[in-house]
Parts: sequence; C-alpha cells; structure tokens
Amino acid sequence: MTNFKVKISPIKEMEIRCSRIQGAISLAQGVPDFDTPLCIKNKAIQAITEGKATCYSLSPGLVELREAIEYNLSKKGIFYDFENEIIVTAGSIEAITASLLALCSEGDEVLISDPAYTSYQEAILLAREKPVFFPLKADDNWRFDFDELKKRITNRTRALILCNPNNPTGVIFSRTDLMKLVELAEYHDFYILSDEVYRDFVYDGKELFSLGQLSAFRKRLVFIFSFSKAYAMTGWRVGYLATDESLAKKIIASHDAMVTCAPVASQWGALAALEMAQNDINYFRDSYEKRRDTICSLFETLKDWFSFVRPDSAYYFFPKITKNFEKTFVEKRMKIIKSQPYYAELRADQQQSISWLLALDLLDTQKLALVPGIAFGSQGEKHLRLCFGRRESDIEQGVIRIKRYIENFLG
Repeated sequence: MTNFKVKISPIKEMEIRCSRIQGAISLAQGVPDFDTPLCIKNKAIQAITEGKATCYSLSPGLVELREAIEYNLSKKGIFYDFENEIIVTAGSIEAITASLLALCSEGDEVLISDPAYTSYQEAILLAREKPVFFPLKADDNWRFDFDELKKRITNRTRALILCNPNNPTGVIFSRTDLMKLVELAEYHDFYILSDEVYRDFVYDGKELFSLGQLSAFRKRLVFIFSFSKAYAMTGWRVGYLATDESLAKKIIASHDAMVTCAPVASQWGALAALEMAQNDINYFRDSYEKRRDTICSLFETLKDWFSFVRPDSAYYFFPKITKNFEKTFVEKRMKIIKSQPYYAELRADQQQSISWLLALDLLDTQKLALVPGIAFGSQGEKHLRLCFGRRESDIEQGVIRIKRYIENFLG
C-alpha cells in the first residue's frame, strides 16, 4: 500500500541547513545568480501602480499573457489556443500537481525517471498517486532504458513526467528516444507531462526537440513551462501549461481549487518577459554556458575523485564519486560523521546514504551546501548536484572547498 505522506524537498532541506551557518556558500538550490530583468520589474510596478494587480485575474490567467504565450509558442512550432488551451499557473510544480489531480485517480501509477527532479515524487504523493521510477542509463549519457521502462508499465499507469532538458543530469533527450516514448504512451494509454523549464538553456549549438511540436499527440500531452529560471524570476511564482482543450477543461478545476489564479503582478511581469526580455535570456544562456565550461574544467583536475557527464543544458552539474573516494571516505570519515550531533537526527535512509553523509560533512566542515544525489532517485547515490547558475565566485570557491576537503580529510 502506498504511503502518501510527503516530505520537504532535500534541496530545501540543504538550503535551510545552510542558512544557519555563517559564511556558508550554497550551490544547492537552482536559483539564478542574475536579477530579474528591469523591463519585467517595471511592467509589474506599473500594473500595481495602475491598480491592475489588485484583483484576481480569470483562473486561466490574464488574456494578454495567454495571447503572448500562444504567439511565443507558435514561433517554436507549438500551437495552442490561448482562450481554451493555455492556463497560467503558480510555477511549473503547480502545473504538474494540478494536472495529476485532474487526469489521474487515487492509486494510479505515475512514471518518473531515475534520476529526476525531487519535487515530482512529492507532487504525485500529494495527488494520492503512486510514483514508479524507471532508471536512465547512467553509463550511456543518461539515455532512456526502454526495456526497464516497459517492465514498469501496468494497467494502473496513467502518466509519465518528463523533464527535458533533464534536472539533475543536464542531458537533452533525443528526438528518436522521445518518439519511442510517444509510441509507448499511445499503446499503453497514458499521458506525458513534459516539463521544459530549462528549454532556453541549451549549449554547444544543440537543439531541443519538444513533444509540443507533435500536433497528433496533443490529447496525451501537457506542455509545461516556468518563467522562474529562464527569466530569473524564481520568487515570482509564475508559469503555464498548454494542452488540448479536452484536458484543459479538467485541469482548470484543479488549478482553480488550489490557487484561484497565479499572482497577478507576476503575470504582468511574465507578459513583459515574453515581449521584451529575449536579449536577457540570450545573455543568461551564454553566461551559464561559460560557467558550465568552468566547472567542468575545475573538476577535470579532480579525476581521481570524481567522474562526470558534461551537461548539454540547464545549469546543474552531477558528478559521481569514484571508488577510491568512496573507500577513503568510509575509512576516514564515517566514524567521525556518526559522532556528530546532526547524525542522530537524520532519518534511517539518510544515515545509510553516502551522498547524504558526504553532503552533510561538506556543509559541516567546509561550509558548502550541495544536494545529495540520492535525492533525485536511487541512481543518484554517490552523486552530488551542484548548481552553476550561482555566482562565478561561489562556483570557484565551492570547488576550492571540495579540494580542501579532499586534501585535509581524504588525501
């Protein structure tokens, strides 16, 4: 029987722990270093000053914003009607939760990749559904393992949550693999919730294929986007979903029940983002690509201790500790960690996880907050996630602190 109890995200848990330590650096939560572009702030201020943000908007969102979303998507070959098929949400996770509540029933099964963003599981549990993890191929650039995926599809499977580009791996899924996924969804009759929050941050001239471009698949797809990352608006809590009218009619009821409407001042800001902030996105993307190069170069000097896949997108780095690191860590640090006051307060699963204990030891001894890889699924064990969307100086200092940890405690 499924336990529907939800827990706070391990990402937020690490941020809370970090906030209590003076001088600590966080590369944990995916918060962009950049300020929200001025055009967005000015639009929201204008809306507030003119009384346009005082009242609720319609539950689907401001008409002006939905029209802009329709136009913006059409330029990418994705076509949805602003009146009946686009819903402005309080970020992408609200879009996902509303969709799960509307399209699935209690006890239904929802597929998630292993690894995947931590809050997907909690959204599924909140909707009183069962998360079912399928492994990605860790030794093949985190591609889909379709044999393992097929084994996990049952007559209770109702949906699959896709994160493309992927968090935490930074991998882009190929068109070929996505088309195989579509075939499975059609054959087994389940929905795909495609979270494309990082679609604007793709590097090395690569291109992202979106399932939203498949008009024939629209009745099984919910396309989801958030303004949080692309426009440096994590605190504004605004995003949207686009789906066939037949699904949107169901989802709007869940959305309305949870939040009534997305924050109206934020919606006006989002409108400005779509109309005026493309140059900002380009600047952010170029900056993150340089930071990706920096963090990869820095970890190249730590090959005896870490292995990694170079991320194609997003702003996360997901290195894995080597066998030598693990062996030395267990021999030299485990007894000391178990004697620390925080150890007794950990859950049993945290006490048994090397990635959790390593992340906490780095925070305790080096004042550096990272996310334990197991937070993203069992295949994330022995990994750490670092956000290179943070300040360059923090990224460089973070790696310095990792090197110092190795030299002082493992070398």
